[in-house]
Amino acid sequence: MTDTAEKPSAFATAAELASALEKGGTTSTAIVRRALDRVAAHEQTLHAFVEIFGEAALAAAEAADERRVRGATLSPLDGIPFAVKDLMHMEGHPTSAGSKAVAGKPATTTANAVRRLSQAGMIPLGKVHTVEFAFGSWGTNPILGTPLNPRDRAVARAPGGSSSGSGVAVAAGLVPAALGTDTGGSVRNPSAMCGVVGLKTSVGLVGRGGLLPLATSFDSIGPLTRSVEDAALLLSVLQGLDPDDPATFGITAPDPLRDLGQGVAGLQLRVPSERDLEMVEDGVLRLFRAAVQQLSALGAEIDEKTMPRRPEEYKAITGDLMAAEAWHNLSDYVESESSIVHPVVRTRILQGRTIDGARFQELLATRRAAQIEFHRYLEGADAFLTPTSPIFAPPLTEIDETKTPLGTFTRMVNLMDMAALSVPVGLAGGLPAALQIVVRRFNDALALRIGRAFEVARGGLFEPPAGYQEPQAAYRG
Repeated sequence: MTDTAEKPSAFATAAELASALEKGGTTSTAIVRRALDRVAAHEQTLHAFVEIFGEAALAAAEAADERRVRGATLSPLDGIPFAVKDLMHMEGHPTSAGSKAVAGKPATTTANAVRRLSQAGMIPLGKVHTVEFAFGSWGTNPILGTPLNPRDRAVARAPGGSSSGSGVAVAAGLVPAALGTDTGGSVRNPSAMCGVVGLKTSVGLVGRGGLLPLATSFDSIGPLTRSVEDAALLLSVLQGLDPDDPATFGITAPDPLRDLGQGVAGLQLRVPSERDLEMVEDGVLRLFRAAVQQLSALGAEIDEKTMPRRPEEYKAITGDLMAAEAWHNLSDYVESESSIVHPVVRTRILQGRTIDGARFQELLATRRAAQIEFHRYLEGADAFLTPTSPIFAPPLTEIDETKTPLGTFTRMVNLMDMAALSVPVGLAGGLPAALQIVVRRFNDALALRIGRAFEVARGGLFEPPAGYQEPQAAYRG
């Protein structure tokens, strides 16, 4: 590291860290050491991590630095740390899925997504918390502990789920990026609640080998980052054939970096009508409208059109299908009256037991009809814009676990087999709101392009939360 080079911020993006590494302004060892310092300083408050790979991460950082000296870097992301949602296997480490019901035996395989990032030289810093079995949108986990949303140090607020630890770790400056999963909004919910970027990828774009399933028809893997540029960088590594996921067979994915900077001029962006947005909080709606207006000023053509069905109807259909598949995948953990799965999550899974084969086929037919209907609704439009969440992050004490307002606009994306990007659009009272950019399946790169234009126009979208300054004590292992 040169003496004159400016030390990257603790909230630097992966792209900024990659640039600093290339210019000799820092080392991977320094980046990982500081990440571990920050985890040591803030983890007791945040409760983001399940397991921290301290010494292994430092050893991997030293190896990355050696590669850089030899001119043999593996990718632009070589030497940059990331966190892994504890729903993905990592060889030699247990996968708890946020539950004490899962035997804590070390995994014998590594999930495709983790392996791909590692092969690009990225360094897993640790595994982060999830809602039990990833079945919940608030981000709460009474069994293993709920991560704290870093946006409010005075009031414990919902981090969003189920990729709660991923959102918290990225927002608080512990890691520049994390892997999450999204079945009905589980990447986008924590992104919105914590004020970071989250990409719900098209099913088949990122292989799900080595992932504990919740509802296979909807499950997807995507990155949570502090910039749209970073999300595109990670997607370029994550996407591709996975021998353990047939959804990826025969898919040719477009390069998400190729047109990232092409802007939005001439794109047709559709927004819902006032009827469809009537449940959105005033502050969220104001920030959403301002974001849409800015995209219009950048040259996008905006048109408003009432959705074929109310968002709540899509949410309900998705919920029933998720429950049916979750019951198939997880019934062994919840069937017994002595099950140690938390009663709230157990009830969600048990709901699937009531959906017999005939009802399941009805739901599939309804899904197909809704997909056809919605794609006709999108004719003439390149993308569809909504708030990611209709509300700001509530205090944990005010959460009603029987309700799922965070899925109002997110679940429909999974139901439609589409992709979506959630980006921060500003703060109100210190709490973030987010814009959801929805695109047709395998048009993930277009969502990133739209989000990137918005990001460039605003000079960045991520705002660091107050109170997460540099740690005073170094990591001691």
